[in-house]
Amino acid sequence: MIPAIVLAAGGSSRMGRPKALLTIAPSGETFLDRITRTLADGGIEETIVVLGEDAATIQAAARATPRIRFVVNPAPGRGQLSSLLEGLRVGDRPGVRAVMVTLVDVPLVAAETVRALLAAHRTGRSLVTRPVKGGRHGHPVIFDRAVFDEIRHADPGVGVKAVLRARAADVLDVDCDDEGAFIDIDTPGEYARLVAPA
Repeated sequence: MIPAIVLAAGGSSRMGRPKALLTIAPSGETFLDRITRTLADGGIEETIVVLGEDAATIQAAARATPRIRFVVNPAPGRGQLSSLLEGLRVGDRPGVRAVMVTLVDVPLVAAETVRALLAAHRTGRSLVTRPVKGGRHGHPVIFDRAVFDEIRHADPGVGVKAVLRARAADVLDVDCDDEGAFIDIDTPGEYARLVAPA
């Protein structure tokens, strides 16, 4: 089994409001609902969503489904790695061979990309599997169980980048034409330009 972890505990300081609750035109889906639906459509059986200070509001607004589990990072100010560790704490159990990690900031990834990454990871025997396009690295990223302990012991100031550097020879880059896998929406300007309702 490969569950997904969605990191959504950030303070959204540049956006000024929780990114998980922003809507995407023309469907009106929130970022979080779009991501969790896409993951399910792509073959993910369980998604763990890590929330922070706005947890109650976001959870109340989220589309209810038994495939989603919510976890609260009690100290999201410690950085993104702390949220990933909270997700791993819940997701790492017998039968889990890897986790797929993505950000609430990347809501436009396609289900086909999720399926392609899962298939590549299952056949490629790599420790890390990620989408690439024109030299860019996108999301989601799959981390094999073999690197879970390395993630747990990573420097919080560097996060999983340290694991990616140390395991560069074991990273499988999957060519991907899905621009949504590379669009990170952090500011009101990016939101207005890319996905905001007219």
